[in-house]
Amino acid sequence: MAAQAVFDPVKYKETTRQQWQNAAEAWHRWGPAIESWLGAATEEMLTLAGVQPGSRVLDVAAGAGGQTLAAARRVGAKGTVLATDIAPNILAYAAQEARAAGLTNVETKVMDGEQVSLDRDSFDVVISRVGLIYLPDQHKALAHMREVLKPGGRVAAIVYSTAESNKFFSIPVSIIRRRAQLPPPLPGQPGPFSLGSPGALEGLFQQAGFRDVQIRVVPAPLRMPSAAECVRFERESFGALHQMLSGISGDAERESVWDEIARELRPFQTPRGFEGPCELIIGVGTK
Repeated sequence: MAAQAVFDPVKYKETTRQQWQNAAEAWHRWGPAIESWLGAATEEMLTLAGVQPGSRVLDVAAGAGGQTLAAARRVGAKGTVLATDIAPNILAYAAQEARAAGLTNVETKVMDGEQVSLDRDSFDVVISRVGLIYLPDQHKALAHMREVLKPGGRVAAIVYSTAESNKFFSIPVSIIRRRAQLPPPLPGQPGPFSLGSPGALEGLFQQAGFRDVQIRVVPAPLRMPSAAECVRFERESFGALHQMLSGISGDAERESVWDEIARELRPFQTPRGFEGPCELIIGVGTK
């Protein structure tokens, strides 16, 4: 009998860090498209979290910082935003964009999302946009976020819902998983749809001690000029796909994988352009 696969969180985290180190420039370059796609959900998250002038905000797994800048604009000169991420390269782009926008209320700090080593009771709001899903110990991460919140402060996260409702992403994932002969995700393993099932995000917030948990499901179709452009976007900048593709050897085989992905995404091409199905969940809890 073959030995059962065991998830190694340390190896996974290091691989994830390296993949986002490598994908940082592309994720930053695609920033305008990302904000067009996620911007409305981001603003709704900030509203539900109560981000307002003077707020002190912590952004966990901030990436290139699109949501960091949105929060910084809301908190104004009397507020602050601290953007944190495990990958220094991608976080450097968040700092660069803040400077370019003239936002002097943004700071950055390289930090593991599961080890939020900051003063207790020091933030009004903690946010995480499609970052919590990739943390191996999501409960531990939320517990640390709760510790740094002031009493009455809120944590807010955006995650993907189910694979079925996010075919722009789940189709490439399923194709790569099959072609690389990867086993199904283990129970509790992080990944894009790890908090997408009904009740999963709400239950996680409650287990971490949050009260008054709110859950909002929002459509966020990924619109691109063409299916080919969507494939280029995902190919260049999606760290999770790069991580899975490492199991496929040979340039020709990898090209074949991307060709198959392109074919399977083509049905979402319309006369108005590509519209990839995407559904997000916004979760908010109060300390």
